[in-house]
Amino acid sequence: MAAKGCVARMRQIRQVRWRRTNGGGMGAAGLPVTALLALSLGAGGVAVAQAQPAVASEVHPGPVAPSARTTEPVTPASAHLRITEGQVGEVGPGGTIRYPSVTSCLTVTVRLRDGGKVGAHAGLFQVPGEYRSDQILAAVKQRIGARGVRAVEVRGAVGAWVPSYFTRAIESYAEGEQVPVPTGPDPKGLARAVADGLGEPRGKVTVEDLPDGDQTVD
Repeated sequence: MAAKGCVARMRQIRQVRWRRTNGGGMGAAGLPVTALLALSLGAGGVAVAQAQPAVASEVHPGPVAPSARTTEPVTPASAHLRITEGQVGEVGPGGTIRYPSVTSCLTVTVRLRDGGKVGAHAGLFQVPGEYRSDQILAAVKQRIGARGVRAVEVRGAVGAWVPSYFTRAIESYAEGEQVPVPTGPDPKGLARAVADGLGEPRGKVTVEDLPDGDQTVD
């Protein structure tokens, strides 16, 4: 996503004007889901941001299918890669991944046994042309292929996410369906969802609440 931040997606989704209810009535049950999410996030004023294309061939946007599985890193060992919202990318051993403007997003960094890293920048709402939240883990898993995984690091706005967003994105709910809204941080649930989505043991996944803007992973 552009440098205005992941939280800028809130205003874009408001334009869709979904309204989810719990069976009628006034109050919070009658608010659009985006309003409920904004309340839970404590979001302030935001600006509209435009999706940016992938900045390099090693970054995979969605929902276009990722490339076939590989057994070797596709970038030089000294590569420095920027992964924006909804994208998946990879650096070789010694490379650095930068995730810009992580305010309502989660990042997933997979550390491979060969020293390389596969990264994903998951957004609450889909950036046009990029992966949705319920597509991004499958894209990471395909990117990893048969290579061994040493650890998986999940960082970002933990309190803004319901674990089920990784299996059913907010955009997939039809008019009138109730969209789950976070009631508090669920790091254990997120760890399970990421582990299941990647097909990795739960013990390899760590979760850190870090909604502070840019992230750099060495």
